[in-house]
Amino acid sequence: MNLRRWILSVLFFVVLLCNASTSLSESITIKPRHLSLLKSALQRPSGEQSDLWKPMTDQGWSPCIDLEDPPLALPNKTEGYIQVFLDGGLNQQRMGICDAVAVAKILNATLVIPFLEVNPVWQDSSSFVDIFDVNHFIDSLKDDIRVVKELPEEYSWSTREYYATAVRETRVKTAPVHASAQWYIENVSPLLHSYGIAAISPFSHRLSFDHLPAEIQRLRCKVNFQALRFVPHITSLGDALVSRLRNPLWRSNKEKKNVDHLGDMTNPHSRQEPGKFAVLHLRFDKDMAAHSACDFGGGKPEKLALAKYRQMIWQGRVLNSQFTDEELRSQGRCPLTPEEMGLLLAAFGFDNNTRLYLASHKVYGGEARISALRQVFPRMEDKRSLASSEERARIKGKASLLAALDYYVSMHSDVFISASPGNMHNALAGHRTFENLKTIRPNMALIGQLFLNKSITWVDFQQALGEGHVNRQGQIRLRKPKQSIYTYPAPDCMCHV
Repeated sequence: MNLRRWILSVLFFVVLLCNASTSLSESITIKPRHLSLLKSALQRPSGEQSDLWKPMTDQGWSPCIDLEDPPLALPNKTEGYIQVFLDGGLNQQRMGICDAVAVAKILNATLVIPFLEVNPVWQDSSSFVDIFDVNHFIDSLKDDIRVVKELPEEYSWSTREYYATAVRETRVKTAPVHASAQWYIENVSPLLHSYGIAAISPFSHRLSFDHLPAEIQRLRCKVNFQALRFVPHITSLGDALVSRLRNPLWRSNKEKKNVDHLGDMTNPHSRQEPGKFAVLHLRFDKDMAAHSACDFGGGKPEKLALAKYRQMIWQGRVLNSQFTDEELRSQGRCPLTPEEMGLLLAAFGFDNNTRLYLASHKVYGGEARISALRQVFPRMEDKRSLASSEERARIKGKASLLAALDYYVSMHSDVFISASPGNMHNALAGHRTFENLKTIRPNMALIGQLFLNKSITWVDFQQALGEGHVNRQGQIRLRKPKQSIYTYPAPDCMCHV
């Protein structure tokens, strides 16, 4: 496929998304689906359970990444340059970056800062240096691999456009999903020896999680948990948001418009005793809603709109379409709606004074879909409510930077919970496990079955949820074969003390 055809295909896909998005909003009325539970949640007494905010106790595991002290010296000569082209959203690209470092180590190659493809859904062209602190990245890994920001002049021809226009001998396009280290040694090393460079695309999920040397596994975690630091303007804004969440009175004596929102960060007289806050990651966009093939209570217009979207984007090839809504929910295969997440958090014991940060991009159904959640948690905040338009100017319309800000705030929260499994949930669950932070992992099958029971009482709902999540609040889970090291960092990257 030449470059012109590739661009046309992306534009066509965007047009389909826009048309489908328009159809989703036509004549759809969104109403609460669990009125009895919602009424009970709104009437719940104040005063949260004391153990909700307690930090995790020492579980006997601690991070262990750099075991060589001093580190072993790098070989005198590199075998060549490795390029990777990464698609997907921020967290899929994040995992790809970690894998790229590992492959470079396996091959004794020099890694070129990875190229991030434009996501056809989010249309964000942010590059590596727009999102991550590139100098920190290179410096953190200086004892492990060689990293360069750009190729030397003699290889300047090796670009994304070069590989998009024709078949090239230096491109590796056949890397299998979860390839072994030996596959790279047998298939990529010869290219490095012959040409001095190899460009791997596609690369997402192209390195196995099993049967790799311990040093490679630890290196992947080092990249993920230490080397990948967001650019300063993201961490600075993130720190401001965290401060405002922990200091509920930051708005006191200030107008809500046209104010110096960063003033409370530097004025010692405005600082209150730090408070607690939780983060809810709400992945409930139109893609997920349509692909799940679940019923979200919007009636026939919504069902028709989502079916049309599935046909336009996936030509109807969605596995879940063959199951009924009841079957999908009982198997835990339906994303939880904002209303359901509100009921879930309320049942866990979070009261209406809870400072809740909503980490999300675009919620399918907009404010109408979020209204029930906002009723249950009136002190809910998000990027728009906490930061001024001026502060958000550098990240406006940039999905990767918005996700990076949510990731940063989530890592600094007292409690984190996600509405459905996905890359963001998995990345944060793993990172927070590494740091021993409280993370609630919803039991999707149990929750789906509870919501199917339309006669369940609030007391029974609370009891069933509590019993079903006793061991799903941040307890260490050892990685099993084929599971991601980025979601389950123990025992590969954590030592049992």
